This record gives sequence, C-alpha cells and structure tokens, in this order.
Amino acid sequence: MRLPASAKKKARIEIIPMIDTMFFLLVFFMIATLSMTTQQGMPVNLPEASSTTDSVTEPLTLTITEQGDLFFNKEAIRLDQLNAKLQVMIQESSKPSVVINADERIEHGLVIKVMDLVRQNGIQNMAIATKPGIRP
Repeated sequence: MRLPASAKKKARIEIIPMIDTMFFLLVFFMIATLSMTTQQGMPVNLPEASSTTDSVTEPLTLTITEQGDLFFNKEAIRLDQLNAKLQVMIQESSKPSVVINADERIEHGLVIKVMDLVRQNGIQNMAIATKPGIRP
C-alpha cells in the first residue's frame, strides 16, 4: 500500500509582523531623536546690528526654602532686598516674568508677601512652580 505523496508547502514570509516591527522602530527612533535635540535652533553666526534688542528673556526664579530663606536666581537675599532686585530686573527686560518656587511646608503668608512685592513692581507675568502629581 502506497501513501499518497503530499504536496510540499512552500515557505512563506509573513510580512504583517515585519511591518509592525518596522513601524515600532520608526516611532521609537523618532521619539528618541526628538528627546536628544535641543529646541533652540541651529547654531549660526548672527550678524551684528546696533538697534538689536534681546527678544528672548529668561524668567526670574524666586525660591523660598523650608527654612524661609529667599533666593533670587540662586543668590541668597533678604525680603527687604527683593524690591531693589526687581527694579533692576524691570529696567533690563521689557516684559519680565517671575517663577516662584516655594517649599510645600513654607508658611503661606511669606509666599503672599513675595507675590505682593512682585505685583507692586508692575510684573504681571508670574507663575508658581509645582511638580506633577498623581491623578485620582
């Protein structure tokens, strides 16, 4: 008795998993490349002009530590010196902005005093820095 010869199946390359893998690698390298680049533009040698103004300004950082110490861009100052520092900053920048970093355990009244001094000096762009929390 002879068994019928079965037709040999030809090997097939499945292309769908390969396409999925290629898309995954493409997305991975796009995200990795974006995170490694600085978003400040290409380095070029700009021409000089006498009427140029600095349009990009860094925000001023006011930090209040847990002990109640006040820092003006990492420089330790007292609360009564803040007014003079803010006046200098206003003269240097046309639209100054302030970011307040206050410790979560600091007295609320001290933060309000700092915010009040900033507003009294005419600075309207003010933000209070926070860290991202867990959503309920």
